[in-house]
Amino acid sequence: MTINFSDTSSLVQIHNKSLREHVLEMLHGAIVNGELKPGQALVEAELASQLGVSRAPVREAINILATQGLVEVVPYRGTTVKRLSRKDVEELYSVRSLMEGYAIQQIILSERTAQVVSDLREVCKGMQQAADEGDLRAVNEIDRDFHDTLVAACGNDLLLSMWSTVSMRVRQVMSLRNRRKGDLQAIARNHVEIVEIIASKNLEKALALIHHHIGMTGGAIVKDWPEEEMTMDIEAAP
Repeated sequence: MTINFSDTSSLVQIHNKSLREHVLEMLHGAIVNGELKPGQALVEAELASQLGVSRAPVREAINILATQGLVEVVPYRGTTVKRLSRKDVEELYSVRSLMEGYAIQQIILSERTAQVVSDLREVCKGMQQAADEGDLRAVNEIDRDFHDTLVAACGNDLLLSMWSTVSMRVRQVMSLRNRRKGDLQAIARNHVEIVEIIASKNLEKALALIHHHIGMTGGAIVKDWPEEEMTMDIEAAP
């Protein structure tokens, strides 16, 4: 099936920068933002034409995306954006819960707790302001910043490296889910509650809260996720 990429806003022509890096950045962004959907075919010739480059940097970028698990390359059958099943989403949020729980544990047991709490409170202020303005997009972006800050603050470089992959996939899932506005004030309050429990250094309650927070979010997404693998022909759940 031929895909018309003219409506894909992230795929714009490239003029300056390393071609491979630029093509990779554009395709990566389009996949993670849900513009290129799971199951959608990636045709080298069409992408090269859309981006205004030769097929070589497109091929190189696709190979890198395959190593990142974002695309599937099947010999003699072509390349597609990797599909996402309900099981994939369940596993993603389970791993995310474990990683953030470990990060919180390290923060509470370290001497950096006060500084981390201060940093997270600043993030929460921005989230509250966005919630007051009814800005769903900003709340979602700050939500990601909050959890990125939390994981980075634990000081484990290997965890942070692994988190980049998990965070990327969470962003893709959220983009595909196209969630409704919901209660932005509740989202902001939930994050403040996490920060204050970290500040209290009550490890047991902090772990219970972060697992509940992520579990509730993941559970709501899984509930609305299609039974079959999400493909470009299936409308994302609200």
